[in-house]
Amino acid sequence: MDDDLWSAIGDPTRRRMLDLMLVDGTGTATSLSQQMSVTRQAVAKHLVVLDRAGLVRSAPAGRERRYRVDDAQLARAVGQLTEVGAAWDARLRRIKQIAETIQRSE
Repeated sequence: MDDDLWSAIGDPTRRRMLDLMLVDGTGTATSLSQQMSVTRQAVAKHLVVLDRAGLVRSAPAGRERRYRVDDAQLARAVGQLTEVGAAWDARLRRIKQIAETIQRSE
């Protein structure tokens, strides 16, 4: 598991920013802040975290930077989440088996 990746995705504001960029294709700190209830400066700080985690890539756009979601890194996150889900499903099945065994023996 990539802790930096999950730390970046774990924040609801950053998840919302990723959602907006997935819908719009790209976004700048200004355009994203206009669609959210946070300041442009806060959005810029969140974008740095997303960039460090590899979830977004940026390119200069005038006086700003235009960000887009990195599809490969997002796919990696989805894959990791799928693995975690499968591991928890296996644990829950085992707990159910243990509970059923206990119930039958009573």
